[in-house]
Amino acid sequence: MHEQHTGPLAGRHVAFLSWRDTANPEGGGAERYLEKMAAGLVERGCTVTVFCAAHAAAPPEEVVDGVRFVRRGTKLSVYPQGMRALRRGDLDGPHGAPDVVVDVQNGLPFFSRLVTRRPVLVLVHHVHREQWPVVYPGRPGQVGWWIERRLAPWLYRRQQYVAVSSATRDELAELGVDPARTAVVHNGTDPYVHVDPGKSPTPMVAVVGRLVPHKQVEHAVDAVLALRARHPDLLLHVVGSGWWEAELHEYVAAHGAGASVVFEGHVDEEHKHEVYERAWVLALPSLKEGWGLVIGEAGMHTTPTLAYRSAGGTQESVVDGHSGVLVDDQASFTATLGRLLDDAALREQLGRGALEQSRRFTWTRAQQSFADVLVAVLSGRRVAGSD
Repeated sequence: MHEQHTGPLAGRHVAFLSWRDTANPEGGGAERYLEKMAAGLVERGCTVTVFCAAHAAAPPEEVVDGVRFVRRGTKLSVYPQGMRALRRGDLDGPHGAPDVVVDVQNGLPFFSRLVTRRPVLVLVHHVHREQWPVVYPGRPGQVGWWIERRLAPWLYRRQQYVAVSSATRDELAELGVDPARTAVVHNGTDPYVHVDPGKSPTPMVAVVGRLVPHKQVEHAVDAVLALRARHPDLLLHVVGSGWWEAELHEYVAAHGAGASVVFEGHVDEEHKHEVYERAWVLALPSLKEGWGLVIGEAGMHTTPTLAYRSAGGTQESVVDGHSGVLVDDQASFTATLGRLLDDAALREQLGRGALEQSRRFTWTRAQQSFADVLVAVLSGRRVAGSD
């Protein structure tokens, strides 16, 4: 027998417009968040469609765990393709057009407001102010930043927003997005994956995530090089893949760091958690993070995080001095990593705090909060506040 759903979202159709999905080689934490929210909506009786870019790792259309995926276009053409699919009815469900559209603004919006009269919710992980000149130098980055800074806030000036952290909500406010219609729905932490190796007997630092320029993995490499005289057996394990990977290999080779850096590549979940378990510290030198899912994942293994305060969401996902350490510049990053490697008692203290912090945020809570925002949107209300 089919489960009967009677909640306020039962029978509703929700369409997500997203640059990527988790099957995409460039997918990361933002896509994990999206698919967790989609799964929560399916559990509440919704029909859910995710539109995203096509890629070799998945078919043009498929249904996974009750969520329909429609894949069209490339990294850039996915935006006009998404508008076309929404306008032409390619995303319609059994009962017609979606009841609500979730426009995932990853720097650029999908301009969904121009092609649908249905309610639109804008989901933002972080503002890309610092990333535009890094990823798209010159004129392209300037145009992208103008769209994000000026055009998108105007186009969606009456729509509900969801931000994944208070820092992102504050950044959106600086762009003119009224906090009174911005709800904060934090990330959750995936269930604990038990692994056996325990902490590495020799100093080990981990970097986990997509290998792209704004993750600034080079800062972790530089720190390890600077500390190698003090810790000759120190290793940096880099987990993940991405289009910047070849440049990172060249950087490591050019700086003579080959013996100290292990490129793990894209690994399965069990091996990723083995790295978290063995690492003494998770290094997150990223320029910007909406939240940083890796922080909670590492915390489940009592591994504290070292990150930049200016990255935004890290100011909430890391409790400075309790579950990790936040620093302000690269010199402090290196010095603090050295202090953490030298002080086992401090690492253990921060590790206990990291475990406690990781347990505060659950996907169940996030899914309910996101569902509550959608209920409000469908009833014509705007909501603020934090879960």
